[in-house]
This record gives sequence, C-alpha cells and structure tokens, in this order.
Amino acid sequence: MSDQKKPKRRDFLYTASYAFGAVGVGAAIWPLIDQMNPDASVKALASTEVDVSLIEPGKSITVLWRGKPVFIKRRTQEEIAEARSVELDDLIDPEKDEDRAKNPEWLVMLGVCTHLGCVPLEDKGDYNGWFCPCHGSHYDTSGRIRKGPAPQNMQIPKYEFVNNNTIKIG
Repeated sequence: MSDQKKPKRRDFLYTASYAFGAVGVGAAIWPLIDQMNPDASVKALASTEVDVSLIEPGKSITVLWRGKPVFIKRRTQEEIAEARSVELDDLIDPEKDEDRAKNPEWLVMLGVCTHLGCVPLEDKGDYNGWFCPCHGSHYDTSGRIRKGPAPQNMQIPKYEFVNNNTIKIG
C-alpha cells in the first residue's frame, strides 16, 4: 500500500472556499486602493504646452506648472557662447550647458532658487542670468549657481519640443 494521502472531497471544498474568499477580499479592497490614484484634475496639471513663437531672442516668459514658476528663455548666440565658455571647475554644481538645454536657443528651468525656494529675478546679478535678492544667489545664463548660498543649479523639468513653436512641460 502506498503512504500517499488520497485527496478527499473535504480538501477540495477547503481549497475552493479559500480561493473564493481571497477573490472576495481582493474585490472588496480594490476600490479602497484605487481611490488613492490622482483624479482627472490633478492629471491635467501634470503637463502643460506653451506656445513660444512670440518670444524674441534674449527675452523670456514665466509660466506656471504644478504651481511652480517655469522660466522659458530664448537665448541669444552671445548668451549661449557665454554659458558654454564657463570652466566646470569654476562652478559650485558642475553641469555643462549642453546637458541643461536640449536646444541651445531655449532654456527651460524651474524658476525657484535652490537655497530657500524664492523666485530669482531675470537679467540681474553678476553673471547676466538670474539673481535671488533674498540671500544673494547669482545664477548664470544657463541657470547654474555661480555665487551665493544656493547649493545647486536651478532644476530642469522634463520637457520636449512638440514642434518649432510649442514646448510641452511635464
């Protein structure tokens, strides 16, 4: 005789009832988990498209994205050359201009000082970029910190060019 236990009808009923109970618990819990997802209004704020066709070289605009200011600057050839000529050893937070701007003519960055979250002023400071008057942080034409208490460069959000006149942020 074999020592193997033959499955009984009762074993099948236990297994089937556990499986049925697990499916029921999953079906009851799913709405509670699903309600934690963001609603449509929050998802709509996740990205924004900006028409940049009217921005002249050397000028910039500020748009709101996720409640934060985003600076979009159309840089002149002089500003691009100035940003690219900086030695990385001279920077507090070394980062190449080529890594910050997908298209050298356009600089897209969060308009928030990385020191305490103030909004820097454009075309001010020692490096012809941005200046945060609250504590004296100076940023260059690529948004990199050059002088002051800010520990990092201004952040670059995720963005892409939809076409020649439109930038999608987010």
